[in-house]
Amino acid sequence: MAASELYTKSARVWIPDAEEVWKSAELTKDYKNGDATLQLMLEDGTTVDHKLDPKTKNLPYLRNPDILVGENDLTALSYLHEPAVLHNLKVRFIDSKLIYTYCGIVLVAINPYETLPIYGSEIINAYSGQNMGDMDPHIFAVAEEAYKQMARDERNQSIIVSGESGAGKTVSAKYAMRYFATVSGSASEANVEEKVLASNPIMEAIGNAKTTRNDNSSRFGKYIEIGFDNRYRIIGANMRTYLLEKSRVVFQADEERNYHIFYQLCASANQPEFKNLRLSSANDFLYTRQGRSPVIEGIDDAKELRTTRHAFTLLGINESYQIGLFQVLAAILHLGNVEIKDRDSDSSLIAPNNRHLTAFCELVGVTYQDMSQWLCHRKLKTATETYIKPLPRLQATNARDALSKHIYAKLFNWIVEHVNKALITNVKQHSFIGVLDIYGFETFEINSFEQFCINYANEKLQQQFNMHVFKLEQEEYMKEQIPWTLIDFYDNQPCINLIEAKMGILDLLDEECKMPKGSDDSWAQKLYNTHLKTCSLFEKPRMSNRAFIIQHFADKVEYQCEGFLAKNKDTVNEEQINVLKASKFNLLVELFQDEEKATTPTGQVAGTGGRTRLSIKPDKGRDTSSKEHKKTVGCQFRNSLHMLMETLNATTPHYVRCIKPNDFKLAFSFDPKRAVQQLRACGVLETIRISAAGFPSRWTYQEFFSRYRVLMKQKDVLPDKKLTCKNVLEKLVQDQDKYQFGKTKIFFRAGQVAYLEKLRADKLRVACIRIQKTIRSWLARKKYLRQRSAAITIQRFTRGYQARCLAKFMRRTQAATIIQKYQRMYVERKRYRQKQAAALAVQTILRAYMARQKYQALLREHKAIIIQKHVRGWLARCWYKRCLEAIVYLQCCMRRMRAKRELKKLKIEARSVEHFKKLNKGMENKIMQLQRKIDEQHKDNRLVSERLVSLESSYAAESERMRSELSRLRGAEEDAKNKTNQVSSLLEELERLKKELSVTQQEKKTIEDWAQKYRDEMETMVSELKDQNGLLKKEKDDLNRMIQEQSRQMTEKMVHAIAQETQQLKTDLNEERSRYQNLLTEHLRLEEKYDDLKEELAHSSNVSKPGHRRTDSTHSSNESEYTYNSEYADTEEGSRAREDVTRGMDTSLTLKLQKRVTELEQEKQSLRNELENKEEQFQRARARDDAQFRKARGAELEYESLKRQELESENKKLRHDLADMRQSLLGDAATGAGAPGSPAYKVLLDQLNASCEELEVRKEEVLILRSQLVSQKEAVHHKETMTEPSVFAQDVNKLKDADELRQAYVGLKDTNRLLEQQLQTQRRTYDSEVESLRGELQNVKEENNRQQQLLAQNLQLPPEARIEASLQHEITRLTNENLDLMEQLEKQDRTIRKLKKQLKVYSKRIGEMGAGQTEGQTSPGQMVEEPIHPVNIPRREKDFQGMLEYKKEDELKLVKNLILELKPRGVAVNLIPGLPAYILFMCLRHADYVNDDQKVRTLLTSTINSIKKILKKRGDDFETVSFWLANTCRFLHCLKQYSGDEGFMKSNTSRQNEHCLSNFDLAEYRQVISDLAIQIYQQLVKCMENILQPMIVSGMLEHETIQGVSGVKPTGLRKRTSSIADEGTYTLDSILRQLSAFHSTMCQHGTDPELIKQVVKQLFYIIGAVTLNNLLLRKDMCSWSKGMQIRYNVSQLEEWLRDKGLMNCGAKETLEPLIQAAQLLQVKKKTDEDADAICSMCHALTTAQIVKVLNLYTPVNEFEERVSVAFIRTIQTRLRDRCESPQLLMDTKMIYPVTFPFNPSSLALETIQIPTSLNLSFLTRV
Repeated sequence: MAASELYTKSARVWIPDAEEVWKSAELTKDYKNGDATLQLMLEDGTTVDHKLDPKTKNLPYLRNPDILVGENDLTALSYLHEPAVLHNLKVRFIDSKLIYTYCGIVLVAINPYETLPIYGSEIINAYSGQNMGDMDPHIFAVAEEAYKQMARDERNQSIIVSGESGAGKTVSAKYAMRYFATVSGSASEANVEEKVLASNPIMEAIGNAKTTRNDNSSRFGKYIEIGFDNRYRIIGANMRTYLLEKSRVVFQADEERNYHIFYQLCASANQPEFKNLRLSSANDFLYTRQGRSPVIEGIDDAKELRTTRHAFTLLGINESYQIGLFQVLAAILHLGNVEIKDRDSDSSLIAPNNRHLTAFCELVGVTYQDMSQWLCHRKLKTATETYIKPLPRLQATNARDALSKHIYAKLFNWIVEHVNKALITNVKQHSFIGVLDIYGFETFEINSFEQFCINYANEKLQQQFNMHVFKLEQEEYMKEQIPWTLIDFYDNQPCINLIEAKMGILDLLDEECKMPKGSDDSWAQKLYNTHLKTCSLFEKPRMSNRAFIIQHFADKVEYQCEGFLAKNKDTVNEEQINVLKASKFNLLVELFQDEEKATTPTGQVAGTGGRTRLSIKPDKGRDTSSKEHKKTVGCQFRNSLHMLMETLNATTPHYVRCIKPNDFKLAFSFDPKRAVQQLRACGVLETIRISAAGFPSRWTYQEFFSRYRVLMKQKDVLPDKKLTCKNVLEKLVQDQDKYQFGKTKIFFRAGQVAYLEKLRADKLRVACIRIQKTIRSWLARKKYLRQRSAAITIQRFTRGYQARCLAKFMRRTQAATIIQKYQRMYVERKRYRQKQAAALAVQTILRAYMARQKYQALLREHKAIIIQKHVRGWLARCWYKRCLEAIVYLQCCMRRMRAKRELKKLKIEARSVEHFKKLNKGMENKIMQLQRKIDEQHKDNRLVSERLVSLESSYAAESERMRSELSRLRGAEEDAKNKTNQVSSLLEELERLKKELSVTQQEKKTIEDWAQKYRDEMETMVSELKDQNGLLKKEKDDLNRMIQEQSRQMTEKMVHAIAQETQQLKTDLNEERSRYQNLLTEHLRLEEKYDDLKEELAHSSNVSKPGHRRTDSTHSSNESEYTYNSEYADTEEGSRAREDVTRGMDTSLTLKLQKRVTELEQEKQSLRNELENKEEQFQRARARDDAQFRKARGAELEYESLKRQELESENKKLRHDLADMRQSLLGDAATGAGAPGSPAYKVLLDQLNASCEELEVRKEEVLILRSQLVSQKEAVHHKETMTEPSVFAQDVNKLKDADELRQAYVGLKDTNRLLEQQLQTQRRTYDSEVESLRGELQNVKEENNRQQQLLAQNLQLPPEARIEASLQHEITRLTNENLDLMEQLEKQDRTIRKLKKQLKVYSKRIGEMGAGQTEGQTSPGQMVEEPIHPVNIPRREKDFQGMLEYKKEDELKLVKNLILELKPRGVAVNLIPGLPAYILFMCLRHADYVNDDQKVRTLLTSTINSIKKILKKRGDDFETVSFWLANTCRFLHCLKQYSGDEGFMKSNTSRQNEHCLSNFDLAEYRQVISDLAIQIYQQLVKCMENILQPMIVSGMLEHETIQGVSGVKPTGLRKRTSSIADEGTYTLDSILRQLSAFHSTMCQHGTDPELIKQVVKQLFYIIGAVTLNNLLLRKDMCSWSKGMQIRYNVSQLEEWLRDKGLMNCGAKETLEPLIQAAQLLQVKKKTDEDADAICSMCHALTTAQIVKVLNLYTPVNEFEERVSVAFIRTIQTRLRDRCESPQLLMDTKMIYPVTFPFNPSSLALETIQIPTSLNLSFLTRV
């Protein structure tokens, strides 16, 4: 199209600028052909006239539309030119903070000079598996593209990272290698990826240095080949290095440093192992102080050395070799400090005993004399003789520096070689990915040999790059079958020929080096003579004869010839080398000897890899050392470069161009001049030029139709989209050369997309104007009708208001007349009443005074009478008391005399025989006394209780009385004050009246005036009191409201605090569950890895070991883990298996596995120790209880023995007395004194009869007491031993008396013991009650004192403060009580839980004791019922017990048929859900019924192992995993439902309760099965995630669910076609169908509804997280229309939840971040109010996510606006105080902790029928 159509008014163009390179301007006038100038207006408002070149008439570059600015791919721009590229990079870098941009196949990376959170593992996972172009540009996308093409095309790949120093090449290469190490893993589990990454700190230490442009600049090039096996896992790596900058070892410019390793050694010089190196500060050595910048800010060199040493160790370089390396490096530093002095003009010398040379010689093991000799001399050989020539000081110094450089180069090569050996493995390499980190194009003020080699390498790489880009363009055109012509691009082969061809620069340089008297000047003259006239790319500077200019692809560079020959020769004194070869230091000798004889640090013989000063090529053979030494540096570099190009040409290259945005290392600062210079040098602009020469913009037919549908008429739309697009394009663009139709795409020339966008914008603008016109017309008419209606309404209301005002005036006039009448009447009446009141007041005062006088006289007379009465009464009482005291004294004397007589009489009687009679009654009296004592104690107890009650009541009454008294006193005080005031005033008035009456009648007027004044004051006072009363009432109401508000606030705070605490507890519980389930996952992973390693070991060894296999099948790891019964044999076998596996593994893997096993063993040991501690605590508690019981029992037995001894002594005494009496009777019979009729005989006979009667009474009492003690003995039976009755019987049998006496004795003893026990019990009860009452009494007293103190304090406060203080005190008291109650409740809950756990543990331990103990602990019911069952079964044939019997040898068959070979699909469709679980439980019930613990154990273990085996075999099958998850949960519920625990039996029927397990407690196995269910759940989630993962992005983001809403933004479609897989497109319906399939399958399998809710919640979280992560990494998806699409898709997901009844499962909440991100895309983003709304709305998004979405927001149409940088900064400021993680992406691997709520089954076990299809005929129903 014509220029006049594009260069119209308001068109925007780019014009050159000296400062900004390119500046934007806008045309203020249309351009016409022939115009010499363009009238432009800059962005700042100034107008300029831009003159066109009169020769070329080239117009300025057009600017792209705003919607194309900020594109991910520079080739997607419609106008492809330098200013467009520069502006796009600047907008992305400065405004959007995006450092990566595509330029076709090139990734442009701008160094941000700031650490960005875009390299974490979550970002790696997000880019893994994605096509290049689907996500935002990133180094990970390039790495993924290389990895994917390697796997798909089976072709080696290369990533070429280039850029100038400080651009970030090393970091980009490092991140690429990290990506490969993360996504591919390691094939041998030998941590090869860690070794590859560990090589970075080593190479940075020995090959990187600080420069003026970069603190960590790589001073060498390297190419790392990362090898992969046939499964594309890392197996090793190999490194090649290029052109080490050796001159840096001996010289550094200002503000630069030597290599890092030297400063690391100096910083660590004080370490003990470095003492013999004789190092000190870096400022003490010449080689490290020349740059005068020994320290890098923020870098700790000592810490970096530790990192370097750790990397050496990881790569297998042992400690001795490390010390040797450091020894050589220290020797180089000392060598640099060797001072060489002039002896004369032609010779030099080194002072004897130079300490630095001495240190050098000691460190490298050479003699001082030889080294000092050859540092100052050199040997010259001729054909006939050899002689030694002294060297001048300058040459000797250069020779010393050359030797230092040579030693460092050898050391560098040695380290690289051994790093390569550490990275090489024995596994065959299938393919590799190479990462080339090489210097970019360089040009300085002074350019020498190093810059020449660097630019030479870049010429070769640029040529390869151009050819590759051209090849890709050609392939694209041929694939689409469109005609193409040869694209003209810059071919730099002439420049390469100038350098490397025959008679080229390098060839002439090598030839000059061979000349005996060759010099830089002569070489320069040869260059001038050879190329100055023949090659246009070679020029000679005007002002110099020692320099030359080469026109490179990027720029002209002037090279100074000085030093070229010396650097190319790189000569070293051969005698110095011979001295070093004769060293006693083995490592130094190894550096200079032939490579075939060198040994590795591990003692192995080195390979055949050659060595070179500048590069390492370990796979290529080299010539001998002498021939190699003759090769020049240029020749070596050329050979290395040719080899590199061969490698790159054999691979598929991927390009990363690093750009340095500024020279001052400022974060996100963009210098256009420096950027353009680097873009020209790195080939990005050349890529743009090649793309612009062809068809840079490419659209699919569908995308073109969707975007430009608005330009088509209805009749133009045909069913065939391709034909429709052709017809429309032919109408819109007349020039057929501007576009081409391919098979799947339309190709456009540069600028055509911008033209189509202009047409589309114009069409939309016309449509918008028409819509605006119609809407504005409708709004104007609507406004007019609204105004007309409002005017009519205003008129109606105004007239009504006027009429009401007139009526109101008339009413007010009449009312005013009436008011005046009544007011006048009121005034007159008030005057009359005032006069009347004054007269009455005077009369009242006079009469009151007279009455008071009379009253006082009567009162005095009455009081005198009372005083007389009391005095007379007192005198009478005094006389009466004296008489009474005398009478009482006489009575006391008489009574004392009579008592003495009675006492004397009693003493005489006590000595008589009656005393012995009373002794027999001692026991009864003692019992009665004890009973009375008990009654008295009870009475005292009741008295104390009543006293306490009375004290409480009296306290309450006293408190109430004090309160009433206080209120009464306050009232009385107020009344007294008022009365006092009144009395004083009245007295004064009375005195005044008396005087006035006595003086004159004229003072009456004064009295009346005073009375009037007094009344006025009283009225004023009354009014003031009323006001105060009102204020007090108001304050009272305010206080009441305040109290209510405080109470409400406190209640709300308590509720909120409780809710927060509850939420925190829930969060802690979920976190604990998550940690536990993660541990289970890690355990399962290690277990699977262990099994795989064991299988691989068995397969590799191919040795049959049946014993080991049998052990694995019979003793499973689960049994040892989950039953807590680890046996020594299992441990030995496990350790032997680990040792066998370890022999075949790498050392690091062995350490890793051993560490993990040790951690598991420690955890297991800690659990076992905790269990043992619990058992010890229980044993100690039980022992303590037993000791207390024995102590109490011993005291009781001791007391009983004392009582028994006392009774025995009394009985013996009685028998002795009886025998004496009989003897006396028999002895006195002869004398007749004891005859039957004698008095003595009668007395004794009476005593005997009384004793017999007493004995009979005692017998009756004993019988009664024994009958009462029968029941009480059973209660205390556990405290008595079985031997006690026998002991008592033996004691009784010792008596020689009758049976009645023995029975009486036993009964009395039991009675005494019972009474003593009751007495002790009551005494303890009494003591505890008294103590508690005392405590309560003390508390009451303290409370009373506190109340009194508070009352006293409150009385001193004003009323308002008093009320507030009392309320505060009451609130404090209630809060303390509430906290105490909560603490007690928590303590009780903890105690209950602890006791329950201990009870379970103890019951298990008791159940595991020996057979004798088990029989002893078995209940009698069990022992009786077991032999009865076989008798009860045959009674009813069909009365099944819900059990299945099987034989021991059929167990394997049961597991095989029911688990391993079962097809879930058939079971789920045809049988009841959970049938395998029911069958297994019925078999388990029978094993429990027959009390076979071995059968129970093996059945459970086989079941668990078989489920794990089938899941490992078919773990990718969703139906299998879902089926066994449902059955495992059902089996777990059965174990709970029939466990016998009351908590699980609430919903059971009586029949189900009969089916409970009777012999075994399987609580621990329930935990094992619960853990198994958790593992199955996690495997199910992973399986479902793998199925859903490919659908999520396509269905939720890419597919247009609402057709026509989201217009496709012109992107150019610059994706690599090789990356786009031919897959079907997924839609939202695909996701919903898959979710429905998941749901229906789980329902068919009988999965618990609560578990289904958790699964759905997890799936929705994955959908939301994956969608949001892709949204955050895709700029093309962040638009307003895409936000609408996302919200619609989310609503469809919510509708699915509603249809399935899952709205309350929490799945909707997991989509909240995605919903808020979609809302963020649609809301306004301009003002501060919008910022506040966004901050309050996006609470589920982090600050990083919000800012990322705002930065990525991209307008699809010109009518949308970008988000300004100021608005984003406002958002960041508002969200600064948020406490959240800085993580950008959501964790898609996160799994919510799962729970298995108890879900009992209503199915009766006895009704379950086993189908024949299961092949379980060997099972018998019981």
